[in-house]
Amino acid sequence: MAAALKVGDRLPEATFWTQVPPKTVTTAELFAGKRAILFAVPGAFTPTCSKTHLPGYVADADKLKQRLGVTDIYCVATNDVFVMEAWAAAHNAAGKVTMLADPTGDFMHKIDLKVNLPPLGGDRYARFSMIVDNGVVEKLNVEPDGKGATCSLASSL
Repeated sequence: MAAALKVGDRLPEATFWTQVPPKTVTTAELFAGKRAILFAVPGAFTPTCSKTHLPGYVADADKLKQRLGVTDIYCVATNDVFVMEAWAAAHNAAGKVTMLADPTGDFMHKIDLKVNLPPLGGDRYARFSMIVDNGVVEKLNVEPDGKGATCSLASSL
């Protein structure tokens, strides 16, 4: 088992699905040479993720980019790319938050930031937010129980 990701670690290589029609993108392509936010949710369209977590990042995207000096904001979940795109559309996230689908949980297992939620199908991303600078974790906020919504919210970065 991998050790949980921490500040100062380089993100492991992984591939995500993004946009429709689906295409793949790697961690290297997403984070090389730039500063960005990555936050994770247990599942698209789930209550806390839809009512609190994603909306905060969509509403504050421009402020976060300016205040933190980031160029991009990414949201990752273990849903498939079609669900992630529908969720983005439902929240008017286009141009503010880019959705990353990790349907097999490959990246989630590599960074060992997961929580077991049987009602959602088992292992899901623990709720977290991070700032990544050129592929290295600069700041990391992980919810203590993996599923709460306090330190991983946009307002906490």
